[in-house]
Amino acid sequence: MIMIKKITDLGEKIRMAGTIRKLGMLTALAAVLVLGALLTAFSHTDTGVATRIYSRGGSLTINLTEVPQEVADDAARLAMEMFGDYGKNYENFVSQLLGTYVEARDKDVVMFFNAGGWGWNSLEASPGWRSIFNGIEGELNDLGYTTLLLDYQRTELTARGIIDEFVELMRVYPSKSEALAYRVEFLTRHIHGVKVIVTGESDGTVITDSVMNILQDNQRVYSIQTGPPFWHRAMVKDRTLVVDDNGRYPDTFTRGEVATMIWTSILGAAGVPQPPEATGRVLFFLRAPGHDYRWGYPEVSSQISNFLKTNLGYNRG
Repeated sequence: MIMIKKITDLGEKIRMAGTIRKLGMLTALAAVLVLGALLTAFSHTDTGVATRIYSRGGSLTINLTEVPQEVADDAARLAMEMFGDYGKNYENFVSQLLGTYVEARDKDVVMFFNAGGWGWNSLEASPGWRSIFNGIEGELNDLGYTTLLLDYQRTELTARGIIDEFVELMRVYPSKSEALAYRVEFLTRHIHGVKVIVTGESDGTVITDSVMNILQDNQRVYSIQTGPPFWHRAMVKDRTLVVDDNGRYPDTFTRGEVATMIWTSILGAAGVPQPPEATGRVLFFLRAPGHDYRWGYPEVSSQISNFLKTNLGYNRG
């Protein structure tokens, strides 16, 4: 019996050693994958070619006969700076710049929206910010401004698009923020007196802030951000509003309360009801109580309204 027990114990030790060895191999493999992803991120040089501008969910309208020659020439110059050749990306960027100009040339204020998550959602698919934009539009109308909203779709819904978005986020959006900054600068250079508000929610606030950093000397560019991620803090304070509390429930994503988000997600998956004010999600599946911003929340609308009145005041033409 003693011999059998020794053989059994030996077998158990061998199995444990094998399990530990497998866990070690898996850990090493995971480390290699993470390191590979980081190396890819910091060596990635692809320009954000997938970026597109849409006018309230629809494609931009372009009538080249309505575009002055100097505006068309400047669009071509900027596209060459971005891409360095006359390929498809160059042509698309020129078309987008000119289409944006045609849509915005008779407006006082142009707003660019940067969605959260992976960056392919439009404003129409973001109910919280859809209500915020409607509120902003009403406030600006009361101040005497005409407005235009443009969606900045920074990511295509493809595997390559997701990889590019991850890489850009790891590097704080060097390419995609530059592409958006070019668009904003283009409008302020060619449309007399136009003001631009670059907006963003959740992860979209990172690229919004990066654009403000690039254009910090352009006094006609402003920024409104809601629910920034906990790992990022606004670099540019001037002409920037950061709303990180909806006044109903603390934003767990902005505060970095990861354990709370995971536990809440587990309870939600198990069907345990949550307080009605504890709404909010990150990347669709992860619940983030308090990560929810709407114009109907007084704390949100009052901050934005005061920001607009302070920075834009009355449109005196």
